[in-house]
This record gives sequence, C-alpha cells and structure tokens, in this order.
Amino acid sequence: MQWSFLENLPIALAFAWLWTFLAFLVGRALHRHATIDVFWGAGFLVIYMECFRIAHAGSSHLAAGASASFTNRYIVLVFVALWGLRLSFYLARRQRGAKEDTRYVLIMKGARGRHETLYALRMIYGLQGLLLWFVSMPLQWIAFHENVDGLFVPGLVLVAIGIFFEATADEQLRRFIANPATRGTTLNAGLWRYTRHPNYFGDALVWSGFYVVACSSGWGWLTILSPVVMIYLLTSLSGKPMLERKLTQTRAGYDEYVATTSSFLPRPPRKR
Repeated sequence: MQWSFLENLPIALAFAWLWTFLAFLVGRALHRHATIDVFWGAGFLVIYMECFRIAHAGSSHLAAGASASFTNRYIVLVFVALWGLRLSFYLARRQRGAKEDTRYVLIMKGARGRHETLYALRMIYGLQGLLLWFVSMPLQWIAFHENVDGLFVPGLVLVAIGIFFEATADEQLRRFIANPATRGTTLNAGLWRYTRHPNYFGDALVWSGFYVVACSSGWGWLTILSPVVMIYLLTSLSGKPMLERKLTQTRAGYDEYVATTSSFLPRPPRKR
C-alpha cells in the first residue's frame, strides 16, 4: 500500500506522542520535566524517519532504479540528524546534574492540587508532542515528495547556516558558563555581541530553510504555519521573553546588554 502525506499525518502524530511519552518516563526517573528538551531535537529525526520509511515502503513496487529518486530525501535526512542530534546531545550535557528548569516549575504551579502526573502528561508532554508534530510538517512533506526544483539547494544552505550559527552560539555559551571567572556576568562577546539570542536566531534559520526545501516540491508552501509558529515561540512566547525575565534577575549587567544589543536579528551593538 502506498501512503500519502495526508494519510500518514495521524501516524506521525502517534509517533510524536510516543516519543514525548518516552521523555516523560525518563523525566520521571530523573525527577526533572526539563528532560523533554533533550528529546525535542531528536524527535524531529524520529518523525522524519517514520515518514521516510512509510514513503519508501509505498514505492517499493517501483523499478529498482527508482531508488535514485530518494537521494534528495536522504540528503535532508543528514541535515535533520545533524541539527536534531547535536541539539539533543548539547542539552543532555548541559542538564547533567542541573535542577529543574524554572519554566517547568512555573507550568506545574498550574496543577493547583490536581493530579500532578496527569497534569504534566497533558500540559507538558502532550502539548510538546502536538507541537513536535505540527512544526515538523515541512519535514513530513519532504519525506513524501522526491521531485524538487531550484529552491532545494538554497533551502539546505539556509539550514546549514542556521546549524552553524546555533552550534557556535551554544558552544560560546557553554564555555562562558563553565568559566568560574565569568560566573554571574553577562555574555556579550562572539555572536552574542550582535544579538541577545544567536542560538534562537540560528534555530529560526533552520526551520525557515526546511520550509524553503518543502517549497521546492509541489504544494509544500502550504506548510508555512509550521516555521511561523516555531519562530513565534522562540521570539514571543516560551523562548526569548521567559529567558530574559530570568536573566535580568540573575546576570549582572544584563539591563545594559539589553539596551545596546539587538533582541533577535544580528546587527552591530548600539551606542549608549
């Protein structure tokens, strides 16, 4: 049987929820809901591989030479793995020995006497699984459509730039945090000199790039809401605003840093 993108949507959603349920089990063992962040990046690889496997199986009846048409999707698989696994390994390393993230402490305050486990399953893991499935729409589309046009390569270039930007920013932050001499101060060097959130900016480039790749195949442009939602989360909801409220209280000189440094798009720092 040959499955289509639309027919596979419920299966992809089931895989997303199974993956976040696995995150719940690990987080329960570690007593830390922030473990879901470690599962986030790798989750996109899981969903893409599920879609790719279903699409490939549906085409198994074609001629042997037809496997060459899957080359583009294998290339995208490499980029998804590079982005997702790097992010997951980085966050796993960063969380080692850490306390619960304040974001999840705030979320769990909403339980207000209700069954906390069921509340966490619904408000953290269930919602994250749904979001994982929705944001991955461009990847799901790519997995089911091998014919591409001239937007394929520019899209992957954008993804590569985003991965480089995000990985570089994360490594600069890791070294800064690990240095006892800079403890409690504000990082304003490297990529962090030009934007207060270079890792989020790189993430936005990655998802914009995957969307451009999806646009290279048929009606892929219809997945536009996926990168829009992701960028909105990074810049206006759970990413930048929550983090900056925390850093204003915990990092010396952060108010001045906010006054002189771009909030998202990289640009030279402003003079006071």
